[in-house]
Amino acid sequence: MIKRDYYHLLGIDPSASLEEIKKAYRRLAHQYHPDKNPDNPSAGDHFRLITEAYEILQDTRKRAAYDRQGPSMGRWGFEGFGEPPDFSPQKDFVDGIFEEILEDFFRADRPRQRRARGTDLRFNLEISLEEAAWGSEQKIRFSRKSICPVCRGSRCAPGTQTTVCPYCEGTGSLRTQRGFFIVETTCERCKGEGEYIPRPCPRCGGAGVLKIPQVFKISTPPGADNGTRLRLAGEGEMGRNGGSAGDLYVILSIRRHPVFTRSGNDLTCEILVELSLAFKGTEVEAPTLKDPVRIKIPPKTPPGKIFILKGMGMPALQGRGRGDLKVQIRVEAPSRPGKKEREMMEELSRQGRKGKMGPEEASFPRSAN
Repeated sequence: MIKRDYYHLLGIDPSASLEEIKKAYRRLAHQYHPDKNPDNPSAGDHFRLITEAYEILQDTRKRAAYDRQGPSMGRWGFEGFGEPPDFSPQKDFVDGIFEEILEDFFRADRPRQRRARGTDLRFNLEISLEEAAWGSEQKIRFSRKSICPVCRGSRCAPGTQTTVCPYCEGTGSLRTQRGFFIVETTCERCKGEGEYIPRPCPRCGGAGVLKIPQVFKISTPPGADNGTRLRLAGEGEMGRNGGSAGDLYVILSIRRHPVFTRSGNDLTCEILVELSLAFKGTEVEAPTLKDPVRIKIPPKTPPGKIFILKGMGMPALQGRGRGDLKVQIRVEAPSRPGKKEREMMEELSRQGRKGKMGPEEASFPRSAN
């Protein structure tokens, strides 16, 4: 049987410090752990040997005894430190240091950075009432983070690449022992990434991304209202470490209209009618979102009377039908009314008190043939 030299197994000098022993074992454990070498049975055997060496050399008393006797026939022949043949690192090493190394190993096997979804973006867009009614094509301009065109996201200057951080050896963190406690801190050199950029990209400064102007064409739906939200999937900020991109949300607001006011899908407007015409009846032109229409104003129509134009309001968003257009009559009286004007105003006021103020569906004059 070949004698085992524990120092040789770990690749260290006999005068190595405890920190050097631990560092050497951590490196070899990463390399030979069975979970990392499922198709290589000899890796498991080598892992057991370096674990055996580390268990002896990390213990001051055992190491001193080993140094006195020299290389042995193996741990089972190393007098005074015999262990049962079913030795298992997970079972035997519960002293914290070995657990630390196992934790370090499994953490190293995971990605250093988790994938992260990109941030959603918001764009506020104002449109006219007509555009809200019929739908429209709009062009929006904004900036978002995109992959740097120079380094293509590598963050390194062209022709260079990242290297393993020499301070944390790629783990992204540093550990120091204070008495019985082990304190872990993020590596300041690599900011926890485990990688070091010798020459950052001159365009993005090592960020890998840049704010780049974007221009999109979007369609606003018929019936849009204040607060209507349009979602453009995947058009937000780019994700990190392969994560999906965020979304772009376009929030619509409707510009104030000089003629119409809106309530839900209904529209309201006012028409000014002279006192004499309101008293004897007339036809007036009422505005709509398209072409104006003529409606009948019956005799003795009181001020404030509302005529309803069915289906001439706003369309229902993502639905069928339209709201109504409500036309309210304002009666224009002379600034200095005579006796006749005062009598007409009193009569219109009586009509209003009789209940003729309520809204009614508008009637349209017949087309002349």
